[in-house]
Order: sequence, then C-alpha cells, then structure tokens
Amino acid sequence: MFLSGTVIVDASTVIEDGAVVVEDDRIIAVGDREQLRETYPDRRGYHADILMPGLVGSHIHSVQSLGRGIDDDSELLDWLFDYILPMESTLTAEEMAAAARLGYLELIESGTTTVIDHLSVAHADRAFEAAGEMGIRGLLGKVLMDRRAPKGLLEDTEAALAESERLIEQYHGSFDDRIRYAVTPRFAVSCSEACLRGARRLADAYEGVRIHTHASENRSEVETVEADTGRRNIAWLDEVGLTGEDVVLAHCVWTDEAERELLAETGTHVTHCPSSNMKLASGIAPVVDYLDRGINVALGNDGPPCNNTLDPFTEMKQASVLQKVDRLDPTVTPTATIFEMATVNGAAAAGFDDVGELKPGWKADIVGLSTDSTRATPLHDVYSYLVFAAHGDDVEFTMVDGEVLLEDGEVTVVDADEVRQQATEIAASMDLSEARENARELKP
Repeated sequence: MFLSGTVIVDASTVIEDGAVVVEDDRIIAVGDREQLRETYPDRRGYHADILMPGLVGSHIHSVQSLGRGIDDDSELLDWLFDYILPMESTLTAEEMAAAARLGYLELIESGTTTVIDHLSVAHADRAFEAAGEMGIRGLLGKVLMDRRAPKGLLEDTEAALAESERLIEQYHGSFDDRIRYAVTPRFAVSCSEACLRGARRLADAYEGVRIHTHASENRSEVETVEADTGRRNIAWLDEVGLTGEDVVLAHCVWTDEAERELLAETGTHVTHCPSSNMKLASGIAPVVDYLDRGINVALGNDGPPCNNTLDPFTEMKQASVLQKVDRLDPTVTPTATIFEMATVNGAAAAGFDDVGELKPGWKADIVGLSTDSTRATPLHDVYSYLVFAAHGDDVEFTMVDGEVLLEDGEVTVVDADEVRQQATEIAASMDLSEARENARELKP
C-alpha cells in the first residue's frame, strides 16, 4: 500500500510531501512522495493530510467501557468500591466481550493502535479474542484480586495465578504476536504478598511476559498499603519483585525521593494518566522529575468511567499543560517530549521495539488525520497541532500490522453501529444495587 501526505516519522522528523510504503505487516520505504511513487508505481494509494505513528495507550481499562459516566464526582477508592468493582463483578462473559469491543472500537476510531490493557478478574478470554479479531496490538492481562474484593471478583491466590498461566499459554504471542500477556495484579490494596510474589514468579517463567499494575495513584491508597505492610507503595512493590524493566506502573502520583530513585535504578516504566488523575482529584504526577531522572514515562487514558474518553490526543494536551501549570514553567513538556511519551515511550513500556515510529523495517502501525477543520487553521507547526489542537475525531485512517482497521473514517473490522447498540442495551440493563452493598463493606 502507498500512503501519502505530510509524514511524521518521529518526534523530530517531518517529510512535508512524503509517503510511506507498506508490504505485508512492515514499512518498507519512507520518503519523498514523487520519488517513491516512481519506485512503487502499482501500489494501491491512500492520501491523508497527516500520516503519523499509531499512538500507544499505555494504561487503559477496555472492559470498563460500559461504565462511562456512571459516577463523575468521587475520589478513587469511593469510585472504585461503590461503582467500578460492583460493575465488573456482575458482567457476564458476553457482556465483558461487548465492553471490550466498545473500548477497542473507540481506540481504533481515535488513532490508538497499541494498548496496555488492564482487564478484569473473570472472562478475560473474551477481551483477548476481541482484541485479536478487531486487529489492535496489545499487552493484555487478567486482573488478580485475592483480598478486599467483592463477590464475583475475589479469587483464591493459587487459582488466580493458575488461570493467568493458562491465559499466558493460550494468548501470549497470539495473532501473529500482536497480542502479548502482562501479569496484572490490580494493586497492592487488593493483592496479598503471596499474590504479588506469585505474579513475579509467573512473569519470570515466560519470555516476554510483563507485569502491569496500579501504584501510588491516591494518598488513601498509599496510606492503606503502608498500614498493611509498613512500606510505602513503590517500596513495597520493589520488595515483592514488582519493579524492573518488565514492569509498567500506572499513575505513580504520590512518590517520595527514595521511591523515585527506585523507579530510576530498576528501569521501571511509569504510565501517566493526566485526565483520570485530575477527574478523580488524585493529584499531579511528577512527570518532569521522572523524565529528568531517565525514567521512561508513557501516556494512558485509564478507564472510560474516570476520563471519560479514550481519545489519545486529549491525553497529550492534558499531559503537557498540567505539568506547565504545576511547575509554573511553560518550557517543560514540549511537544516533542509529549509525542515521544505517546508513541515510542509507550511502545517501550509494552515491550514492542519496532512500534512508535515510521521507519523502514518497523511495524506498519500508521494513523492518518485530516486537517480540514477550523482547529487546524492555520497550521504553523504540525506537532503543535497534534499535541494541542487535534482530536480523535480528526482520525480518518488507522492501520495496524499492515491491516486497515479504519478507512475514510469508517471502521472496517466490525459493524460499529452494532457494537454501540449492544453496549447501550447492556448498560441500560445493569443493576448494581446488591453488588454495591457487597463492595462497600470492603472499602479501606
């Protein structure tokens, strides 16, 4: 396929009248449009105003999509135990599949091609299958919860780890290695020491399997972990083996100097979720400090109920402006830094080393945007547009592994109207009253 337009190769390289040539699942050429057309005259063509690497959502909850707008004015633990855990605990296998499809649909429509997806305790197979069938690239994991979990989510420790291992053997490296596995404890609040240490042993037993969990998102969470363990959150995770180059920690808002040193020394990846942190009033992650220490920081949306969108462009803007106002310094988090966080940094966190830039030999994960909007006029600087003005609605083309998932704004891999209709019907039928009473009793 021959894709033409203004080509954003990476965070510093733009080819104004460029082209990207794709063969099978790889990019085979990037350069001047006219020159490449002479070399590849017979390739099917597609034009977009801007062509860029697919964006990476480095911490999402696809299966929470049915809870968008379910509760908008709560802090983390109230939101989680009063609404989200009750919702997850009641979902059937088919409802979980519908939730995952809805989440992946939104991601495809808005330019996210790779995700690190924190699923739920039950029915994880359905999300793996949905991701595989819809063509998205992802690092997915079944959630582990062996304490402080309501009925429907609480599991025996060994049974939870055994189920995780079954899923690893079935799905890690599946769908032509588009789908990989992350062992996924929910967070230290709902996981015993045995569970967390078991997660490390399990990840170590399989090549390429990573670990993905939440950490230090909220002060109450940090206080709960310290009361339970005598350690601050990151220090506790380090003690049980949940730091390192194969570990992705979402949020890391409330960390002290020693914990930041641990993150840097161990090469642990951090995912920043600015919209979620603001909406839940969790705080402002010290992203500039992390970057200054050499910590790899990626970007995530978190779940639709605490955002309430999976639009990656919104997250880029929020990530930049939040740090500027926190530091009272407009020079921090420039567009190049934010663009890297949303692309190659996210790919590194997920363990994909050939994703996040448009280069020959790299995976053909490509997004095309229109600039036919007032927000894009005038277009002085393309990176400024992408970070501060673009929306997911501007995406017209999404390709993953050389497969076109969205063309001319229309999803090609599923019936989008059918996915939305099924999700609407399921959400309307949910009754969480009994599940909420059960979960509230467990709130720290």
